[in-house]
Amino acid sequence: MRMIKINPFSLQHIPNPTEEMKLTALRENGLVLEFIDHPTKEMKLVALKNTAKAIQFIPDAPKELLEQAVHKSWTNLAYIKHPPEWLIMEAISQSGWAIQYAENPSEELQMAAIEQNYDAIRYIKHPTPRVQAAAAAINYTALRYIDKPSFEAQCIAIANNEQAIRLFVDTDTETLLTFLKINILVIRYLPRNRLVSNDDLKRVLKETLSRDDVPEKYVRDFIDCRRIETDYGWSPVDKLLFVYRYGSRKAKQITVDEKLKIQ
Repeated sequence: MRMIKINPFSLQHIPNPTEEMKLTALRENGLVLEFIDHPTKEMKLVALKNTAKAIQFIPDAPKELLEQAVHKSWTNLAYIKHPPEWLIMEAISQSGWAIQYAENPSEELQMAAIEQNYDAIRYIKHPTPRVQAAAAAINYTALRYIDKPSFEAQCIAIANNEQAIRLFVDTDTETLLTFLKINILVIRYLPRNRLVSNDDLKRVLKETLSRDDVPEKYVRDFIDCRRIETDYGWSPVDKLLFVYRYGSRKAKQITVDEKLKIQ
């Protein structure tokens, strides 16, 4: 027995070990379970108490043992073959990264994962459009893990953070113009070789600023954006005149308020 306590794996070399020998070995190292034929329920529980990794040596483990293993750490899903969806959901409640152990995760699992950790989307091979949109709404950088993010997800990312354009800088011109309609500050992060023409910029601004429901932030960002001045030669007065000529009543009111605030 002393030898087993010193080296629990020595159990595998003992012919016909007693139940107490097996339990002693398992108390020292639960992974010894691999070398025990037909372990009793008590042995399984002792092994799991020592290390949840012992779950890998319990084929067709009952629900209570699966829960016990995952409760200790979501990473123990790695030792469970074909974990059921309910168990993966349990693991996801600890970390969204647990989604990596789901072979074909349902949209419900995908959503739960990215709500827990937005970057868990890196472990989802084919995230649904809804999941992509939700991840983009949490943090635009989630889209860097998707080969071809949906257009909706791209637009949400752009709306929330203009720096998202860095992920889509190679997009076509029309899509780029759409992004500028959503968030004019996208222009701050465009490399010089991707800047839209002055005519295209005017077209975007006319269409957006003329809207009765133009977002207040959009108008203020346009007025305050220095890159339009430095790269397109617009003076602050040019901006005011542009809004006066093409802007909706709402856009004009916001512009006046913004200029008064600046002064």
